[in-house]
Amino acid sequence: MNGTTVDLDRGPFWFGGAGIGNLLRPVSDDDARAAVDAAWDAGVRGYDTAPHYGLGLSERRLGAALAGRPRSDYLVSTKVGRLLVPGRGDGDDLEPGGFAVPNDLVRQWDPSPSGVRRSLDESLGRLGLDHVDIAYLHDPDVYSLPDGLTQALPTLAELRDEGVVRAVGVGSNSVEALDAAVSTGLCDVVMLAGRYTLLEQPAAALVARCEELGVAVVAVGVYNSGLLGVDRPGAGATYDYATAPGSLVERANAIADVCERHGVTLPEAALAFPRRAAAVRAIALGAQSADQVRSNVSRTAAGVPEALWDDLCAAGLLAD
Repeated sequence: MNGTTVDLDRGPFWFGGAGIGNLLRPVSDDDARAAVDAAWDAGVRGYDTAPHYGLGLSERRLGAALAGRPRSDYLVSTKVGRLLVPGRGDGDDLEPGGFAVPNDLVRQWDPSPSGVRRSLDESLGRLGLDHVDIAYLHDPDVYSLPDGLTQALPTLAELRDEGVVRAVGVGSNSVEALDAAVSTGLCDVVMLAGRYTLLEQPAAALVARCEELGVAVVAVGVYNSGLLGVDRPGAGATYDYATAPGSLVERANAIADVCERHGVTLPEAALAFPRRAAAVRAIALGAQSADQVRSNVSRTAAGVPEALWDDLCAAGLLAD
């Protein structure tokens, strides 16, 4: 990788912290702690979070759950690009942000050098840490792609040199944004959301390019926000956080047909697919309970025969 010595080989499954930030529904402190504890007990040693997740709630809960554990034993990533500033405090964040938390804080886009440093400093305070292993610029395509990259990435590289960050990353569901980030030469790792999945692979060329350049990929959104997360998706399945079009539900079920012939479930295949690419070092999966964590760990460990991919290609359901 470009400028980092951080060890990303912490197992194929990392814990995604959006769920314990009350994504779409409230999660109790006890359930959030139990989810992190279950991940730790299962051997998970990579943990991802962000200020965006529950307006800081995810970072606070994750930091509390990891406190007292040997710091060298686990990896933590968080994100910059959104500052948390005082809000109206008269409602919740569900409609604007998707998290069931009070709106006493709001997000403010700020990829400037001062904004990046302030964001990371505040994240470290919530996490109770003196450094993070990966700091991602979060969703630069949402506000201003060139400006976000040209301002934030050099600052993250400086923070890497200072030891506050061990690896520089960019996280997005935009292939264009991640391709531009890789082109800067400053990225050690990219977090690729939903664009390299068993259902669709518009980021295939990007993943191959990352391998050539020594840029690591952490895949997220591998269930396409739910469509691939059940054995047999139905009419109410979600895709990119909205109701899935019928054509995609049909495609997912066609893939499931092939999976069944090989004794594999659709979610197991969805978790195995991205890891076939050498650049993909891990998959981060969110969870809101200990049971969800244990289910994800079990699915990740499932054996998937190579013949499955051959048959999916032959059926026109997967690019060769």
